[in-house]
Amino acid sequence: MIAYLTGTLLSKDPQSVIIDVAGVGYQAFIPLSTFYRLPDEMGSVSLHVYTHVREDTLQLFGFKTDLERKVFLLLISVSGIGPRLALNILSGIGLEDLLGAIVTPDPERIAAVPGVGKKTSQRITLELKDKASQLSEGIELLPRERFEITNKEIFDDALSALGNLGYPIRSAKKALEDILRRDGDINLETLLREALRALAQGSAPRGEDKKTI
Repeated sequence: MIAYLTGTLLSKDPQSVIIDVAGVGYQAFIPLSTFYRLPDEMGSVSLHVYTHVREDTLQLFGFKTDLERKVFLLLISVSGIGPRLALNILSGIGLEDLLGAIVTPDPERIAAVPGVGKKTSQRITLELKDKASQLSEGIELLPRERFEITNKEIFDDALSALGNLGYPIRSAKKALEDILRRDGDINLETLLREALRALAQGSAPRGEDKKTI
């Protein structure tokens, strides 16, 4: 079983990397939190790895930190959560926010990730609360500020549009919420325009390298 890789980063995108280790190229699927911390291509890179083996499948999942890997392992221990959905959760929330949502608990925060759903998020918080508390020792977990969206239809339409443009759901959601806190009566066109401006300053679409980290 492969648990760690160190080598040359041959290629990267927001979903996966290929690492050259002594002439062998290993593909590993990654969360966005790892993608944003990767070096430039052809640079040296090290990843903690989980090897997923099934009868007809052998896949590697890579993480910049061991804590990311441990949280990933917690997630896939929950019934109904496979490796790909666990990566989506890590990408859609972020490590510290996820731990905070599990410990608080705040299943609604986790249910906001595409593909999760209410029942799965409730299982996550119910089954993982104690283990997540142990993992988060020494990490400051701030509770999510409660925010009621007055026009959920506009919010959902804007979030869908930004997702289709390639922006990470977590970044798009935060940008939209920040704007709506300032102006709850904003229309969809203005909301999208301001969100795109905010995202352009702080993040990049999935298919592009992040300019500022």
